[in-house]
Amino acid sequence: MKRNMIKLAVGTAALLVMSTSVSAEDAKPKRHFKNNMIVVTNIKPKSVDNISEMFGEGILYGRVRMNSFNWDWTEDDTGNLDNYAFGIGGSLLYKTASYKGISAMTGFYYSDSPFEALRMPIDKISKAKSGKDTVSRYEVENSGNYSMAVLAELNLQYEYSKTKLIAGRQIFESFITRSNDTKMIPNTFEGTVLEINEIPKTRIRGAFFTAQKLRDHTTFHDVITYDDGTGRWNANDDSAAHKGLTFANFRAAGADVNHQLIVVDVKNKSINGLKVDVTYASVPNVVASITGELNYKIALPSGYSLTPGVRYMHQMDDGGGAIGGASLNGNLAGQSGNALGYSNVDSLDASLAMARLTLKKGPLKAQIAYSQVAGSGADIVAPWRGFPTGGYTRAMAQYNWYAGTKTTCAEVNYDFDKAGLVPGFSALVRYAIQDFDEAKQLAGNVADSNVLHIDLRETITPDLYAKIRIGLEDAKARELGSNAGKNMDGYNEYRFELNYLF
Repeated sequence: MKRNMIKLAVGTAALLVMSTSVSAEDAKPKRHFKNNMIVVTNIKPKSVDNISEMFGEGILYGRVRMNSFNWDWTEDDTGNLDNYAFGIGGSLLYKTASYKGISAMTGFYYSDSPFEALRMPIDKISKAKSGKDTVSRYEVENSGNYSMAVLAELNLQYEYSKTKLIAGRQIFESFITRSNDTKMIPNTFEGTVLEINEIPKTRIRGAFFTAQKLRDHTTFHDVITYDDGTGRWNANDDSAAHKGLTFANFRAAGADVNHQLIVVDVKNKSINGLKVDVTYASVPNVVASITGELNYKIALPSGYSLTPGVRYMHQMDDGGGAIGGASLNGNLAGQSGNALGYSNVDSLDASLAMARLTLKKGPLKAQIAYSQVAGSGADIVAPWRGFPTGGYTRAMAQYNWYAGTKTTCAEVNYDFDKAGLVPGFSALVRYAIQDFDEAKQLAGNVADSNVLHIDLRETITPDLYAKIRIGLEDAKARELGSNAGKNMDGYNEYRFELNYLF
């Protein structure tokens, strides 16, 4: 299986490079992808004069997609299991025209894994890694259903001047929350968002979310509770979830199991070359954080630019530490004092600092970055698919915001299409050196590792997009506990995806 997947990836890469692609600039499609798979809408419905035109002049956006995954552990006799996944499906989104500032949107998404040979069997579905989001593990385990159908977006929007209000199910891209739409169905939220652009070169947003739907779920659930008290994989079981913030632990503490996520962010570009971002996020009575980021673009000779950037995140405990503990693994819940490498196990106070230098010219982007999580505090709580180290030191499938983690990362992104070399083709190579705190391995921390991440992207036509993703992790053996001396963390991962927009 693994060899076949590797041959498929290599063969497809060669085919993509040799293909006579159409440059994305040759036509302007209704929508296009950023490199991080965020969809940008180029053609939007216009304002109309009556309600009938509101629906008649609306626009339908479609997407057909396929994703395949193969995960090969370095050692699969340690409780790990080599795994694979396949998904095919798509989405239909309809956006009405705007009448007196009012419009509506709905988004239906579907995913299926119909081929038995390309999916994990029911009794091994818990071993699926990155490909788990092609199905709902809850549905697979409880009913044997390998398909998902969900109305992930459904909202009303009111816009006046440069201010808009969106209420309902929606995608919300921010520092702390992301659609992270790299599988089959995006991560979406249910609530209300207010966006204000009245101040020149300034955007202010406020979001109040009462529920979240993760990518491998078909229902909306609490924004932070790890389960709902009836079973697994039916609440916030994100890969970065805090496993100590369970239904049972909240109930035992006499705390509410229904939570809200509040996000307020400000983006300002008033000073030429300087971008300022500030984000406040809170799950009241659990945890809060405030993050500031500065990026300053410096023009250099010969068309180059150099942008130094810094980001600092301060996390504040608001009662969640005493309920779930300082470790995301959840095994410090209900304890106090110093344990398993954490100096204050019943507090979620933490901090994370990052810095980067980004060099750009035409088709080239090169970057070096560093991040460090304070070793004296807790792990960073961010189970909403907005990765705290994203854009700085995070490599594909990595979670490097555990307490005491230091990461150095270098990457090169080159657009061969923009350079006039290979139509539609671009590539990214990223190398991350991750230094985790070995003293915290008994609390769930992983071993030090070096990660090579490669993306090969091809815009075959303005509407048809393909990508090969490769992740190779060379990890050290664990040092503590029953797994001491074993390589629990090394792996090779291969992904292939196709997307067609219409």
